[in-house]
Amino acid sequence: MKIKQFLFAFAMLSLAIGFNSCKKNNETVVEEFENTFEASANQAVTNNLSQDAEDVFLEIAQDYSIAGNFAPEPVNNVIPCATVTITPASGFPKTIVIDFGASCTHNNITRSGKINIILTDSVRKAGSQATMTFTNYFVNLYKVEGTYTWLNTSTANTRSWTRTTAGGKITAPDARYWLHEGSRTVTQTAGVGTPTPTDDVFSVFPGTHTVTNSSNISRTCTILEALQRKVACPNIDAGKIKVQGPNHYATIDFGYGTPCDNLASLSIDGRTPRTIVLR
Repeated sequence: MKIKQFLFAFAMLSLAIGFNSCKKNNETVVEEFENTFEASANQAVTNNLSQDAEDVFLEIAQDYSIAGNFAPEPVNNVIPCATVTITPASGFPKTIVIDFGASCTHNNITRSGKINIILTDSVRKAGSQATMTFTNYFVNLYKVEGTYTWLNTSTANTRSWTRTTAGGKITAPDARYWLHEGSRTVTQTAGVGTPTPTDDVFSVFPGTHTVTNSSNISRTCTILEALQRKVACPNIDAGKIKVQGPNHYATIDFGYGTPCDNLASLSIDGRTPRTIVLR
């Protein structure tokens, strides 16, 4: 009888341990999924803010005749209320300061603070480099920090450059923050032969980034399908990114070029997607 009671007690204990183990495993999986969702949403916002900084830089270069190839043709697309200082007046390297003041709103985007750029040569000249840093800079209440470096890798038939981020940090309006770093290749696919930047279209591929939240949880993000960015649209509107988690992965889908909105979808292992706001 005592043996039977012992076996019964042992079986119940094993069942309880197994149940608790499964419960803990399930909780761990859910937590890992949520960490990946968070990292994916953060990376989507990061992509958009990085591209926005690039748009500002390229328009400044065009408007102030430091892009090369074409005479300036101001379009006042993203910087109508910014104060721009470029020194020296002639020759390179140049120091560019774009000051948006306390608030500069245009096309539903509000910027404040400063973007600082060191440019070694005309933007469109192969081999030129631009190094961008930020001073108390915000875009729609997201604070942007870090060093962004562009290196022109263009050839006779292709306009392209690498974009590298070091020490990147984004702080959201709710005070959450995340770190990011990595490198990507950007190729211009439309508007190369015109002086007006509003018809420019860029393709970002390939590239890998790491995004790390405030709890020091990291995910690696790799472009699956080239990201498309039209200057005429304030957000990335096409392409896919894979975000690798432990034993699972997420896919950020920016769409296929239409419509021009600030939304993307996010799913894990092909499950029902969530909608995320890019900024």
